[in-house]
Amino acid sequence: MPTPSIPPSECANLDEIRAGMDAIDRQIVALIADRVAYVRAAAKFKASSASVAAPDRVAAVLKTRREWAEAAGLDGGVVEGLYRELVTYCVSQEHLQWLADNPER
Repeated sequence: MPTPSIPPSECANLDEIRAGMDAIDRQIVALIADRVAYVRAAAKFKASSASVAAPDRVAAVLKTRREWAEAAGLDGGVVEGLYRELVTYCVSQEHLQWLADNPER
């Protein structure tokens, strides 16, 4: 994925800023799609539908993403909230995949 060609500090106008933000957002969406693909693939390793949620793993993910955000100078609570939404979506997708892979259950 290409990154914006003009660093934010060198943008000459709002159009260049917006183009850079759009390019980054395209990358973010593509990366979310990649993450969901991994989540769906994980379903084949789960023994039951109930094991999909993995609350201990969810808690660990949220904690580390908060820490990573804070280390990057971001608001950890905001990033944790974003990941909470993302993980909720991912768990639902993994659950659907598990059901599709295990129609007899």
